[in-house]
Amino acid sequence: MGGNEEKYVAEAFATNWIAPLGPHVNGFEAAIREELGNGVHAAVLSSGTAAIHLGLQILGVSYGDEVLCQSFTFSASANPITYLGARPVFIDSERDTWNMSPALLRKAIEDRIAKYKKPKAILAVHLYGMPYNVEAIQQIADEFDIPILEDSAEALGSSCHGVACGTFGTIGVLSFNGNKIITTSGGGALVSKNKAYTEKAIFLATQARDEAPHYQHSHIGYNYRMSNVLAGIGRGQMEVLADRVAARRRNYDYYVAHLGGMETFEFLAEPEGYRSNRWLSCLLTPSFEHREMIRLALLAEDIESRPLWKPLHLQPIFEQELSFLDGTSLDLFHRGLCLPSGSNLTDSDLERIVNIIKTTKS
Repeated sequence: MGGNEEKYVAEAFATNWIAPLGPHVNGFEAAIREELGNGVHAAVLSSGTAAIHLGLQILGVSYGDEVLCQSFTFSASANPITYLGARPVFIDSERDTWNMSPALLRKAIEDRIAKYKKPKAILAVHLYGMPYNVEAIQQIADEFDIPILEDSAEALGSSCHGVACGTFGTIGVLSFNGNKIITTSGGGALVSKNKAYTEKAIFLATQARDEAPHYQHSHIGYNYRMSNVLAGIGRGQMEVLADRVAARRRNYDYYVAHLGGMETFEFLAEPEGYRSNRWLSCLLTPSFEHREMIRLALLAEDIESRPLWKPLHLQPIFEQELSFLDGTSLDLFHRGLCLPSGSNLTDSDLERIVNIIKTTKS
């Protein structure tokens, strides 16, 4: 917490604005618009997953449709596709960003048009805060007239050529879950340059109640709106976002400075013009065995680290779905490790982590 969150929450209690509407909801949405710029509007919701669900529905995804989804990501990116009776088609990663491969995306689109029908949407992810290949993915989306749902859940504070992540797609998604760079405990947002989309998201997120003096419903709605209390936390968190990004980038720079010179290890560098918030600092080791050696050595000292995301095409729930692969995400999963990356890590914490890693041998 940055300090002002408690003040905003106290205001919510003092004014009796507790429900999922109120001045903090409006203020949080205004802060998001100001932070992202680029003419976007925002609707704050109960989670990033809810934002993906509503975003897909607003883009017209329904039963029998296919959505092209990055495989190398958390399951919450793909789960909402199934909520709507649609099917994910998984796309492997490129090496430069670890995100969706433009070459495989094009191959998948051409295949599905020839064998089934044009996919309804592209769900691209800025993984670990690193922007996906915005230019190439957008060019393909425009060529085939397929909207992009931009999963920026891990990338608040990241940018590509000076433009904020979350503002590139037809609809963008943010997450304020407890593990994100800023948090409202649980929460998310749907953002779009199309104000009608954010207005529709708010309508659907508040049980899709029609304009009437009584409760009348012509659409299926959801209970997805963020409360005024949590939005108060969000307002306080937005005030320290720049500090949180600076702290995460400092962690990454420390790891690179002390481990990057070793031939054993690799880090994900920023392509020219790309700026990652470095939500998590990730290390590539020579092998699965060396990755596990480091993970277990850290765990023995009560330091948690985790393997990179297990690709969704390998998850039991999704292993029967269609995938376009070249082995990149599988290799990253086998060799990659997320290092401790909290915004409150000290120099002594980082030194301790690095010294343990240096004791392992490939």
